[in-house]
Amino acid sequence: MGSTNEKEVDSASTGSAPNARVEFYDPYKESVWTRVGLTFESFKRAPGTTGGQVVSGSQNVADLEKVLADAPMLQPKMKPRHLTMIAVGGSIGTGLFVGSGSALREGGPAGVLVAWILIGIMLINVTQALGEMSILYPVSGGFYTLAVRFLDPSYAFAMGWNYVFQWAIVLPLEITVAGTTVQYWGTDIMPLAAWITIFWVVIIIVSVFGTLGFAEEEFWSSCLKLLVVIIFIFIGVVCICGGGPSGGAYSEYIGGSKWQNPGAFANGFKGVCSVFVVAAFAFAGTELVGLAASETPNPRQTMPAAVKGTFWRITVIYITSLTIIGLLIGYDESRLLGGDADIDGAAASPFVIVLKDAGINGLDHFVNATICISVLSIGLSCVYAGSRTLTALAETGYAPSLFTYVDKSSRPLWSLIAILVWGPLAYVNVVTAGDTVFRWLLALSGLSTLFTWLSICLCHIRFRRAWEVQGHSVDELPFRALGGVYGSWFGVTLIVLVLIAQFYVAIWPIGGMPDSPRETAENFFATYLAVPVMILFYAIGYAWKRTLPQRAHEIDLDSGRKSWLTAEEMNEWRAERRRAPWYIRIYRILFTN
Repeated sequence: MGSTNEKEVDSASTGSAPNARVEFYDPYKESVWTRVGLTFESFKRAPGTTGGQVVSGSQNVADLEKVLADAPMLQPKMKPRHLTMIAVGGSIGTGLFVGSGSALREGGPAGVLVAWILIGIMLINVTQALGEMSILYPVSGGFYTLAVRFLDPSYAFAMGWNYVFQWAIVLPLEITVAGTTVQYWGTDIMPLAAWITIFWVVIIIVSVFGTLGFAEEEFWSSCLKLLVVIIFIFIGVVCICGGGPSGGAYSEYIGGSKWQNPGAFANGFKGVCSVFVVAAFAFAGTELVGLAASETPNPRQTMPAAVKGTFWRITVIYITSLTIIGLLIGYDESRLLGGDADIDGAAASPFVIVLKDAGINGLDHFVNATICISVLSIGLSCVYAGSRTLTALAETGYAPSLFTYVDKSSRPLWSLIAILVWGPLAYVNVVTAGDTVFRWLLALSGLSTLFTWLSICLCHIRFRRAWEVQGHSVDELPFRALGGVYGSWFGVTLIVLVLIAQFYVAIWPIGGMPDSPRETAENFFATYLAVPVMILFYAIGYAWKRTLPQRAHEIDLDSGRKSWLTAEEMNEWRAERRRAPWYIRIYRILFTN
């Protein structure tokens, strides 16, 4: 729509307006050093919301000031490029670079593609649904806050705390992986404990810069990760065709020979089932765009490109690179993660294995450095996602009010500290018993990502139902999910099937059940512990608040809403965009809105 339908109110002028009921906070009255978080003043509590998010269709709002005030305390600092790169490359990390090796070993190249494609299609629907709701409601806490409203506060409590613990536990894991990744260049350079300290301190330093620190780091690390994967794809195609260096493993045409010997599937149906969770882990963090929407000035303008970027990451980055890996490496390769060679970290990465076997000197070190940066990037995502969700839990009364503290640099200060203090858990990996401790910590959050995606799909289904029951039209929505409600139902169905498949693999693991009943029980709970933990959290949430889901006509559709455009205005806007030249329309369909 034109400028008449979108209005961004300057916080200073609004605060000084006659009979103003809300005093908005203008961070630009502070020094630049305070805004970036480098002064003592920056740690003081922000006096109020900035009211800086664009309200589309503001002329249709009876009380614009109230709508502007109903906004997150976090300042909208993220730029479009930040949000786009978080969506496209933010979650690319150990799941793709290293974890894909264990998936190939257990499921074979065909099993990997089946699992990644199905999870990818499901995730496209999840992000589409999340985009539809986040553009309309760019609220603090994103999908957690929406689950409180559209589903059930008790379930949202369970999902929110599980999500916080997921990232709190993954943080020390990623710090440890970063330490082992560096040891690819030699274990005698520095002890693992020293590397863990260095990486933890680096994450703390970047976190001091708040949203901008995370956003800038994600932007540049995502650019690097995308560059490395694209380079690998080109090299992989050449190697498959036999164009590798003479003397290397790929100096002759190999085509699809690895699919014939050792084969396309490693462990049959059970192998495919086991790969689903590895694929889900590799995609973990994709939902961060929903959290970031609250820190973007105009989600209606920036979120569609971020949401559609997920499709390109899944198809170009994941599917293409995994197809090439499956053609270049057999699933019986002993150096893959969990194989007979007993190696881990970057040395077990199929990307590194391919480059070393090809005889391309130096590139394996470049990939290893990228893996190290990727691990740090995911570590910062842990801090970002965990702290924002913890703050939202506190704002809805499901966590101590201390965590609602947001300082003048837009840092949820105590929530950041609460996540960062989990970092030293990485030191348990230095001692012999550390593996056991870490195994159980990871079991607590192993399936958290699936529960989060399930919540997003269910939220979308309930939102659409409430939207219809309360007399609204889908034409009013500034962004409509590609698959609509059917896409969300597909997501729900597939997630439930993955949980069932994981249950099946947990009881009857690959390689057969252990002889010891105790070991059998330990393996099951190490795989499936997140489910009883979710049930326990739900019981606690229900016992605490005694809340039940609302009926569709009772759901609040106005709080936090930032798009008030009518169906007629939106249809006029869409008709205007349809009059654009064909190449612009194609570009918008593929990349924007």
